[in-house]
Formats: sequence, structure tokens, C-alpha cells
Amino acid sequence: MTTNSQTTPTQHTWAQQNLPDIGLGGVAIGNEFEYVSDEAAHKTLEAAWNAGVRYYDVSPWYGLGLAERRYGQFLHNQNRDDYYISSKVGKLLRASKHSKGAEYYPHAHSPNDVIFDYTADGVRRSIEDSLQRLGIDSIDVVFVHDLSPDNKLLPTDWLEQFAIAEKGAFPELTKMRDEGIIKGWGLGVNCPEPILKAIDVADPDVFLLASQYSLIDHENALKNVFPKVRERNIALVMGSNLNAGFLSGSDRYNYDQKKPIEQKNLDKRDKLQAIAKQFDVDLRTASLQFALFPDVAVSVIPGARTPEQVTENVESLKVSIPDGFWQALKEQQLIDADAPTRRM
Repeated sequence: MTTNSQTTPTQHTWAQQNLPDIGLGGVAIGNEFEYVSDEAAHKTLEAAWNAGVRYYDVSPWYGLGLAERRYGQFLHNQNRDDYYISSKVGKLLRASKHSKGAEYYPHAHSPNDVIFDYTADGVRRSIEDSLQRLGIDSIDVVFVHDLSPDNKLLPTDWLEQFAIAEKGAFPELTKMRDEGIIKGWGLGVNCPEPILKAIDVADPDVFLLASQYSLIDHENALKNVFPKVRERNIALVMGSNLNAGFLSGSDRYNYDQKKPIEQKNLDKRDKLQAIAKQFDVDLRTASLQFALFPDVAVSVIPGARTPEQVTENVESLKVSIPDGFWQALKEQQLIDADAPTRRM
């Protein structure tokens, strides 16, 4: 497994020492964007394993249990010591005849409703439930999920929910890490505010930085988040670096499929694609490598719904991109002048 840090080895967190460069995110296999059959999901997971992927990220939220069950059906046949897995807490699932499963995930056909619970007991229950769905005996990393101002489904203001987590989920996860039940914990969110706040009030060691560092949008993470996590020696798993497929050509930006894509993002993608064509660079490849360049980054976890997508993502990290491509992006002010353009 590779590491990515400028600190001395004795200062490395577990995540920095162990998590590989690339993992497989679970959103697509949870049928968020379109229907994927059980057979197709299994083939995608099999292709990931055969391509050498050994880090898998899931959540109860992805397909309201579907992604965890599918990952578990594949991974429980593998040696548990041969891979790493992260899941998330804060959203308990409850089966109901009147569930909103079809509203949240129309392609997942789940009977479950979501109950937000950021208490200590809720964390324990969530992990136990995930282990049952996964059919394995341990989870390596736990992310407190969507405790963030962009989560419109929270029952109260996000700061009220954060206060619950500060007294409940955060110390409980630290205790579980200290007991060796998990290897690390942090937040998995789409906004910087909860990450910066959690650093001040708790003892996290790895965050899932989702939708915050891509070729489209990265300045805030670069200027405000990275310095603070670097100071605390906290690792970052980089999520949604393709902006949910936008940079690889999809007609959605991040995860809100109903929200129109802003023209400025469409224009920026066009400019990025033009320079990529000029240098014969695949924009998806550049996007994934760009997310791994910062010294605080340990893994990228692009999702995939087909074996071909998995293979392409893995191969993207092996491609050599000419320095001229990155220089052209800076000259045209498409990426920040301070953004790293090689692995640190």
C-alpha cells in the first residue's frame, strides 16, 4: 500500500500508512443514478478486485442498504486481511411499508426509511447494522455522513445535529478507535464548514472530502481546508473528483440531478476539454490524478457501474501527463496558481 505525506513515518496516521491510492466508491452500485442489476454489480466488483483495487467505500445511504449488501456479497468471499473498507454512520435504516425509499433512490427498490441519529448509541447501532448487511466482521474507517449545511433532509438545523454528534458520535468513535474496533474516523461531507468545526472540537484522523476538490472547484479546499488538516496531520480521502461524472461527460453536476448545471461550470468544462484535446490527455485521467497531488490526499474513490469504468479509473493513475498540460491550465487560470500539479 502506498502512503502520501510529508510527515515522518512515526507521525503517519493509520490511513496515511495503509489506504491505497485508489478505491471504489459505492454510489453507482447503490443505483443512485440508474438501475444496475445484481449481476452487473457483481461483475463490476469482480473487475475492481482483479484490477488490484483493495479499498472499498460504502454507506447505508447508498441505495438505502443496497450498496452495502452488494459489496458484502462479494467481499465476504475474500480474505478480510486483503482489503480495506469504510462505511458511514448517522443514517439508520428502518423498513416500512410507507417508506420514502422510492423517493430517495427510485432505482434501488428499497423498503427502507432513513432516521438521522448522531448519538453514541446511534453510531454503535449503525456500525452493527452495516456489518450485518456487509456480512463481514469489521470496518476499518467510519465517516460521520452528511452532517453538513447542504443536507436538506436533516430533521433540524445542521448545527443542532452537529452539537448532538459532538457529545455523542465523535467521542464514541474516538473510543472505538482507541479500543481497536475501528482504525480511524472522521466526517464524510460535501462542504468545508463541518470539517473545520470538527477539527476544533474532536479528534478525527481522516476525512472524506467530497465534491470539494476537482478541476472545476478546488480553491476553498486548497486555501482553507488543506492548511488546517495538514496542521493536525489528518488524512483526506478524495471523493467526487469527477463531480459525479460531470468531468467525464455526464449531464449532471455533483449529486443533484434535478438542479440545472450552472453555465460557468459548463463553460469551464469546455475549456478544460479543449486543452485536454490539445495535449492528448483524457480529462477523467487528469481529474483523478489532480485529486491525488495534494500532500494531504491519500486516496481517490471514483464510483463505477461497469467493469470498463473500473479498469479505466485504475489505469488513469498509471498515465504520464505532460507538464505542459498543467501549465496551460494555470496560464488560462483554470486551476489555482498554487494547486499542486505533481504528487507531493
